[in-house]
Amino acid sequence: MLEKLRGIEEKYIEIEKRLADPSVYGDVSQYAKLAKEQKELEPVVAAYRAYKKAADTADEARALLDEGSDDADFKELLREELDAAKADMERISDELKLLLLPKDPNDEKNVIVEIRGGAGGDEAALFAANLYRMYSMYAESRRWKTEIANLNETEIGGIKEVSFVIEGAGAFSRLKFESGVHRVQRVPETETAGRIHTSTVTVAVLPEIDEVEFRINPADLQIDTYRSSGAGGQHVNKTESAIRITHLPTGTVVECQDERSQYKNKDRAMKILASRLYEAEREKQAAAVAAERKSQVGTGDRSERIRTYNFPQGRVTDHRIGLTLYKIDAIMNGELDELIDALVTADQAEKLRTFS
Repeated sequence: MLEKLRGIEEKYIEIEKRLADPSVYGDVSQYAKLAKEQKELEPVVAAYRAYKKAADTADEARALLDEGSDDADFKELLREELDAAKADMERISDELKLLLLPKDPNDEKNVIVEIRGGAGGDEAALFAANLYRMYSMYAESRRWKTEIANLNETEIGGIKEVSFVIEGAGAFSRLKFESGVHRVQRVPETETAGRIHTSTVTVAVLPEIDEVEFRINPADLQIDTYRSSGAGGQHVNKTESAIRITHLPTGTVVECQDERSQYKNKDRAMKILASRLYEAEREKQAAAVAAERKSQVGTGDRSERIRTYNFPQGRVTDHRIGLTLYKIDAIMNGELDELIDALVTADQAEKLRTFS
């Protein structure tokens, strides 16, 4: 690991020199590329330098102890310094292992979130609306921007399906673990006998992939326009600005009707389509790898139940990591960090086992 870190530091120093070169400074695209690379390496280099400093401190303390001073207080001070340096080295070593893990290239991308009511009819649609509110509030708490692409509401305030984009640094890295089946257990408002009903909602979280990143053959597309409509079929506008794009080889259909401009709707729909096709290809490759790794826990399939929201007991349980939190109101109000942090930690631990 130390040899690898030395190589990274040398590369970082070389980038620093190139960034100081006037000829590079004048080339905007080259400068931006180098600055981005430098920013990615910076946390690793900072941790490595801190590790080297702690190691030097430990070596100095050992050397002085080996000299055999007769001063008992001085020797005790050296032992304390040595113990502290060794503890720092161990802590920083753990940090470096995490920093050196392979990065998900999509972590810094914006995300497309798609929520659909599953089993449970109206109650599922109402819970889909609750989840949309939950993610919107979480995005707001992190100062991310949320923009609806397509919304299909029910007459009683539920959501049959909604697609929306969350724009913000690291959005995908935080929300990628939300994909799957979310189960709710509660007494519906329409239930007179007080019985608890179980409903499901599916959530898909996709990295926003630009069409340029994922090439789509225009000949494979069928593009239709229609008038945007709200709940109950009420027209939002009089022009055919809504867009429906069908990817003929896969049958993937994307609709976008939130913008009043047909051009903006088409642009947004194409990005969503590219993201869906990219994700399908990525899952296909991941499935092939998973099939060869018999020891892998879970399949990552979106049909798996990942989380249960039990309102009578006030608890939320994430079944993938066995975590139960008795703070359902806070979670439904967008306080997701404790859940997400636990999922990120579990993912890092699994990667460390795999790559160690």
